[in-house]
Amino acid sequence: MGRPVRAVPLMNENVIANRFRGFLPVIVDVETGGFNARTDALLEIAAVTLEVDPIAGWRRQATFAFHVRPFPGANLERRALEFNKIDPFHPFRLAVEEPEAMKEIFSAVRRQINEHGCTRAVLVGHNPAFDLAFVKAAADRCSIKDMPFHNFSTFDTAALSGLAYGQTVLARAVRAAGFKWDPSAAHSAIYDAERTADLFCSIVNRWDQAIGIPQD
Repeated sequence: MGRPVRAVPLMNENVIANRFRGFLPVIVDVETGGFNARTDALLEIAAVTLEVDPIAGWRRQATFAFHVRPFPGANLERRALEFNKIDPFHPFRLAVEEPEAMKEIFSAVRRQINEHGCTRAVLVGHNPAFDLAFVKAAADRCSIKDMPFHNFSTFDTAALSGLAYGQTVLARAVRAAGFKWDPSAAHSAIYDAERTADLFCSIVNRWDQAIGIPQD
């Protein structure tokens, strides 16, 4: 026999903590000065938290984001900057130092972990190994020992959207899920994180409505 399911969240229990065996899904996107997390600059980071509405289901709750100053000695690849169109030293970026950005992001995530009775956050991203590598490298540089994210487990919306919608490219998957995609806004950490969050919520809601919510 299969695992028992239920069709809709119940209001008298912690849906977020129960849905993913104590993990808190947090959508993260980073924009960087290259592909090497140890040597290349972290330039933008955005984290999106989620909530569950009894009618609408999973949806975005809040976005926490920073423009980040390159850490001392950081490498900046010209091709990466041409791709994401970031000028790391533009005076109007209002960028903060990396330790401030990471501590604020991690504090926001920890508050959500505690609020929802979860054990740890799990990073949700589109091909999230890249984002997690930069988050972990930044945490190491900032001497943050208690990173709230799981050290290696992630939820990959590229794989999930390939299953749910037959699309793995973020722009195409977002459109397939019924959301608009603005190419001129893409490759901003906030924009990509929020669209990825919408995609993730759409997939979870679609599963929960069609199959039901797994129970232990």
